[in-house]
Amino acid sequence: MGRKGRAVARLAAVRRRIDRLDEQLLRALNRRAALALEIGRIKKRRTWPVFDARREAFVLRHVLRANRGPLSSFAVQHVFQAILCECRRREGTPRRKRST
Repeated sequence: MGRKGRAVARLAAVRRRIDRLDEQLLRALNRRAALALEIGRIKKRRTWPVFDARREAFVLRHVLRANRGPLSSFAVQHVFQAILCECRRREGTPRRKRST
């Protein structure tokens, strides 16, 4: 196998690793969303508001402190704000039946 062939094989191997990580991330995000739905049910029973600014600020501080890179703090904050926004949306939105 030539130099180019080895590079192509290495690239394919790294991409397969990324694909597996993407699947793990997706599973973790769906587990997080399921927990957010559980929190939403608890809040609804107690008639508490869905949005908790203190909790979201804590989550962002927590992940920013835990970040060891190579993602920048800006990137981590951006990603987690999107995750929090979607989970908050799911907390406050009744589950819809899927049409099959």
